[in-house]
Amino acid sequence: MAPKGNNYAFIDGQNLHMGIKKLGWDLDYQKFRVYLKEKYHVTNAYLFMGFIPANEMLYNRLVSSGFILVFKPTTLHGNKKFKGNIDADLVLKTIVEFPHYDRAVVVTSDGDFYSLVAHLRSQNKLETILSADRSHCSRLLRRSAKERIQFLDELKDRLNTKTKRGTS
Repeated sequence: MAPKGNNYAFIDGQNLHMGIKKLGWDLDYQKFRVYLKEKYHVTNAYLFMGFIPANEMLYNRLVSSGFILVFKPTTLHGNKKFKGNIDADLVLKTIVEFPHYDRAVVVTSDGDFYSLVAHLRSQNKLETILSADRSHCSRLLRRSAKERIQFLDELKDRLNTKTKRGTS
């Protein structure tokens, strides 16, 4: 089924970043945004992440690439790592925006989104799930997405920062 023309992406930023890192390559977010637009007709791409003041330059690059950033306050854990759990924010935004998009592209590998994906499918509002890779994707998420799941590890040559612009 061809995607409709006004789709929104809801992106679990930390999950995407860490999933791609596990694969040993770096995602070119500008190429990724173009991919979302061309492949899935994504007009609005919401990127959910914890806010860290030192990352202002990164945030500026993401905005200039066409992402709409949705920040969650972070907390510093004992292991000196920031934590900004965005799951509830992503689910809420997906439901609040429900009347404004044709279909949703959800970017995550996290099984916590099982119920959201099942709901989107039941309402014929799920375009696809994009997961970083097959081996780290939740079984629950796969079950709820059924055939509507794609894996970014298959797109390394197209979306890697080390590949030349304009190549597929």
